[in-house]
Order: sequence, then C-alpha cells, then structure tokens
Amino acid sequence: MATSNNQVIIVGAGHNGLIVAFYLAKAGLRPLVLERRHIIGGSAVTEELHPGFRCPTVQHSLGPMIPKVVADLQLEKNGLGMITPDVRVFAPRLEGPPVCLYQDASRTARALETISSHDAKAYPKFLSSFAAIGKVLEPVMSMTPPSINEPAKESLWELAKLGMKFRGLSKKDAFRLLRWVPMAVADLAAEWFETETLRAIIAARGVYCSLAGPWSAGTSSGLLMQAALNGNAIAPSLFVKGGIGSLTQSIATSATAAGAQIRTGVHVKSIQVDGGKVSGVVLSNGEEIAATTVISNADPRSTYLNLLDPVELDPDFRMRIHNYRCMGSSAKVNLALSDLPEFIGTKSDRAIMAGRIHIGPEIDYLEQAYDAAKYGAPSPHPFLDITIPSLTDPSLAPQGGHVMSIHVQYTPFKLKSGDWNLHRKALGETVIKTLSEYAPNVNGLIIAQQVLTPLDLEEQFGLSGGHILHGEPSLDQLFAFRPLHGWAQYRSPIKGLYLCGSGTHPGGGVTGAPGFNAGREILKDLKA
Repeated sequence: MATSNNQVIIVGAGHNGLIVAFYLAKAGLRPLVLERRHIIGGSAVTEELHPGFRCPTVQHSLGPMIPKVVADLQLEKNGLGMITPDVRVFAPRLEGPPVCLYQDASRTARALETISSHDAKAYPKFLSSFAAIGKVLEPVMSMTPPSINEPAKESLWELAKLGMKFRGLSKKDAFRLLRWVPMAVADLAAEWFETETLRAIIAARGVYCSLAGPWSAGTSSGLLMQAALNGNAIAPSLFVKGGIGSLTQSIATSATAAGAQIRTGVHVKSIQVDGGKVSGVVLSNGEEIAATTVISNADPRSTYLNLLDPVELDPDFRMRIHNYRCMGSSAKVNLALSDLPEFIGTKSDRAIMAGRIHIGPEIDYLEQAYDAAKYGAPSPHPFLDITIPSLTDPSLAPQGGHVMSIHVQYTPFKLKSGDWNLHRKALGETVIKTLSEYAPNVNGLIIAQQVLTPLDLEEQFGLSGGHILHGEPSLDQLFAFRPLHGWAQYRSPIKGLYLCGSGTHPGGGVTGAPGFNAGREILKDLKA
C-alpha cells in the first residue's frame, strides 16, 4: 500500500485522544486521529438501540469534565448542552421509603429526616468534610505524577504546594484524609451513617467498575478522587443533551477546527519502531503511515502487548505490563421501553427518576455480589447503576417511549465455567429479574434489549479484559503507579510513543483529565 506521512498520529478517537488532538493542533501541529470503529467517541458514544431509540452505549454520565478543557475547547459554542437533574441519586428500597440524594444538600437532609434523624444531621457535615478535602486534592487531577526515582524540580514544587494546601485543612479533616486513603469504603460509610442503603450508595463510588468489594482495603480512594473532581464524594448526575456521544462530537468539532484530522473505520494493526524510536503505524489493510510521534488512547495492555513487537520492550517491562490488573467486572444492558417504568416508592414521580438510580440496598448486598465475581461467576444479584436519559432529553426516544441505560456489576471477564457467548442471555435475564424487584412493570415495557458482556466490551470497544477504566483503580495502580511505577508521566520506553487514555493518571471516567495532562507533557517534549 502507499505510504503517507504524519508528524503525529493518535490511536483511538475516544474523548481523551480527541482532547490531545485539540491541544496539539492548537499548538500548530496537524495530528491525525485513527479510529477503528465507524464513529468517534470510544466508550462515550450514543447509538441507536432500536429505530427511534438512541442510548448511551457504554458510559452514561460525566465525571464531570475538568472546567479548563470545557473552556479551552469552547464546547458550549459547539452546541454542547448539559443537563443536571435536581436528584443526584434515587435508591428504591423493598421496605421503607426510598433514599433520595438531591443536588441541594438542605433538601437531602430534609428527605433523610423521614428515614433517620442521625443521617439527616450527618449528611451536611459529610459534604462539608469532603468539600474541604476535595479542594486540597483538586490540583492532583491536573498534575503530572512525579517520577519516584528521579523527580523533576517542577514535580517537587507541585508536591510542595499540595503540602501547603494540606496544612490548610482543619486537624480533623487532615486526620480523616490520612486515615481514609487506605480504608475500606464500607468502614468510611459506617463512620457517618446508619441507614444501610445510604451507606451502599456511598460505597458504590468506591467500587465502581472495580473487581473489589466495599470491604476491600483502599476502596475509599474512589470517593477522594470524586471529591477532587467536584467536591462531593458521591458521583454526580450530569448528562449531555443528545446523549454522551454529543460530548465527543463537540470535542471533535473543536479539534478539527484547530487543524486535527480524523479518520474512522481504520484499524491500527501495529506501531512501528526503528532504533528505539517510533517510526509510524501499520493499518490492518496494509497501509503504512509514517510519524515521529504516536499517542495511544488505547489501554496500556493493548498498547504495549498488542500494538508493539515484543522485541521492542525490555522483558522486565513486559512482565510488569502482563501483571497490570485489567480484568473488568462490568457489563452493560440497554433497553428501549414503550413507557416509563414505575419504581416502588416513587408514586409515578418522574423527577425522582431523572438522576442516577441505584440498585444495591446494603453493603452486604454489594459484598456478596463481589464474592460471586471474585470466584469467576456473574453475580445473581448484581449492583446496578441506572439512568433513564430520555426523561431529561426526550429527543432520545419516540413520544411516550424511553431508553434505559444500565451499568451492571459484578460480571467478571474471566469465568470459572463456560464463556460469555453462552452466558449473555442469562446475564440479560438476571438484570431484568433484579430490576423487576424494584420496578415490577419493566418487563412488559421492553421493546428491545442490548446486552454487552465484558467480552463484548473487549472485542467491540478494544477494552482489554472488558475494563471500562483501562485498569483497576486500586492504590497500587493510581497516581505515580498508573499504569506502572516509573512510567506514570504519559511517556513510554519507546521514544516518541505516549499514552493518553484512562490507563494513565488520574484514571477513568469521562473527565478529560488524562488527555489534558498528556497533551501538556507531549507538547513539552515536542517543543524541546
């Protein structure tokens, strides 16, 4: 095939890759983004589930995005519209009134008063503590992790500033931060609240997309990272008009306007290396594209183990990448519905279902679901994180109809018996059965159903092990250890090869932080 030239190639048109493309193009380069699928967006896409019904295929809510990215890319001028429902989380219960957490803390406290006066009084203090800690940790999200062995002066200065912010905390919150980092999230939740469902809602953020249970050590780190993003330990209900795919379309518009090029339907087969330096990529059709810089938005395992010739990496490095934990425990079920489901305790209140819907009534429920996955079996009672995006954005479904997006956990990528092609139907049935306990009429409303197993996430979206976050967000795989100790600065052992996806700091979710940070470091090298 004919050979073409590009100074910079970006592998994968997920949101982080597109953000890097924007910043490089704004600096005067002309990056070429190559996407295997027919549409851009990676796991942040909106696709038609059934004629007239469009649903977020994998990711269904924002992290949120870091404000500087939104401002720099002028996403709102590209038509990006944000939707923030009044309800943050709604958790129906089989016995007793549902637990509702609103955007308004005072309203939440009043709602909790009918369930537990103790929790109603504790909730504002809980928010206040995490807001203070979140302000201290906020700079970490846009910081390049230091090299442990040879920290740069700039990194030491950033850490010193972080230390000064830490000293500004009250003694109580400073002590809490130090204690919470290695703590099991179940213990943290129990320190604040007595209502089991409220504890489970909080614990869910600590184990989200992880092969870990609420009693696993270090799971409180997920709450601290969430607080660093928006000052709250509980993940927000933050949606995009037109579905989450509209976000990546807006980012792409900014990137191409700045000078980036995007090609879809092209599969990068390998990254070429010559003398320890990147020389380009080879596509599955045989086309070769020369480049001096290649940036991978794929996960670390895919990048190093699938796209590079094994001889190009040191054996010790390859062994460490082999040991990088990237076995997913999440699946996705999307539904096209003829009408709105009726959850118990809602009295057909549409507003209460507009945010995220939590199915996981207590800590023990989550831990037992994890126990099944830990031993290689899909949980018969999975944790479900649900949204009904058509409630706040009617354009996603025909009049009267709705789409439901269901994040399913715990569904291990590696099964003890059988494979996911055999278990796909059973998984869909398990999810509907679990959901039906809380929304009894849902089964009769289903027009169409899509089940994406961890294997589907790997094969269709290129996610190694079906891991939506590109790797476990555990303490030993965060910050200066993401993806590996010594290689957490977005660079690689191959000169000119960089990583920019969720397998780099600060990790997964639709925040744009990995792409923003990687773009800054890449430009430093290219300008040197």
